[in-house]
This record gives sequence, C-alpha cells and structure tokens, in this order.
Amino acid sequence: MDKWECPCGYVYDPELGDPDNGVAPGTKWEDLPDDWVCPLCGAEQDYFEKAD
Repeated sequence: MDKWECPCGYVYDPELGDPDNGVAPGTKWEDLPDDWVCPLCGAEQDYFEKAD
C-alpha cells in the first residue's frame, strides 16, 4: 500500500493507520474519513503527496 507524506514530514502508512485519531491499521489512503487531517500539523489530505 502506498504511503503519503505531509509537507510537515509526517508520513501516513496504511499498514499502521492512525489509531490515536480513530483510523485502524490497514486503512487505505482512499478510505480515510473525509475529516481526517495530519496529526502533527492539522493539514488537510489535499496537501499530502504520495511518498516515494
């Protein structure tokens, strides 16, 4: 599964999810809730880019 990186440096890894913010491990990027934002800086999903 693809990882996605925020401009602040946070990387969303679908295998890990974001359990502290209600996103279970295994949640694909496209399946994230619309209101999920970067847990470090609060950036919206539109600011993330696919990580290499």
